[in-house]
This record gives sequence, C-alpha cells and structure tokens, in this order.
Amino acid sequence: MSAMDSPLWLRVHESFLRQGLMRHLGAELVSVEHGAVAIRLPHSERVTQQQGGFHGGAIGALADIAGGYAALTVAEEGSEVTSVEYKINFLAAFTGGTLEARGRVLRAGKRIIVTMAEVVHLDEQGRESPCAVMQQTIAPVPRRY
Repeated sequence: MSAMDSPLWLRVHESFLRQGLMRHLGAELVSVEHGAVAIRLPHSERVTQQQGGFHGGAIGALADIAGGYAALTVAEEGSEVTSVEYKINFLAAFTGGTLEARGRVLRAGKRIIVTMAEVVHLDEQGRESPCAVMQQTIAPVPRRY
C-alpha cells in the first residue's frame, strides 16, 4: 500500500479537498504522517502582495492549514479540527518558487492540540530558505459532513 492509499492520507486528503481557500490558492497536499503534514504552494498572482512577493495572508493560511492537518492526524476518528489561535513570525520575503509548510504536533490532548509549522521557500534549484514559523492551538470538533 502506498502512502497515498493509507487511511491517514485518505482522511486528511478528503478534508483538504473541501478547503476552498487552498483550492483557490493552488496549494497541494504533499505528505501525511501521524503527527505531521506538508503542503506546498507555488508562486502565482493568486498569492502575491502589491510588490509581487508571497502575501503574508497566504503564508499564514498555508501554515495554519499544515498545522491543522497535522492535528487532524492525531484527533479521534469522526472529528475535524479548528484553529483556536496562532502566532506567526515572518522571517523573510520571497518572490517566485514554491513555499512548503511543514506542520507537526507538539502535544496532543483531548480538548486541545498544540502544533507548530515551519514554512520554507524552495527556489527553482530546490534550495530551501526559512520563510516563517508558527505556533498554533487547535481544538477537535465534531465532523459535520
């Protein structure tokens, strides 16, 4: 069975496909493991600010989704998750290439899950540079679909 056929991948992927914002921005689910998720976002005019670089809102959304889906991998079956709060630090601005957000669970409880996400920029040669870091609090909620 490939990673994309695993029950964990299918659970996260089904939810990810319902993310209108991620579809609109052109984000792609890259990897799903217990406690960790990676999502990529290519540079396009959909994600830019007025000077052509990645918009902070797009970077924040990408980090939020990666951390949230990392939390979903440890939440009880039949649950979804929602962000309670997050804090993000932008480390550098980038134009072109791709962003990759790597969310991971730091601590999982029944009522809250604490995650972090690292956002890196991948240039055309595949070199990585730090872009942003986020810490997040997530709450499991009943699945309503």
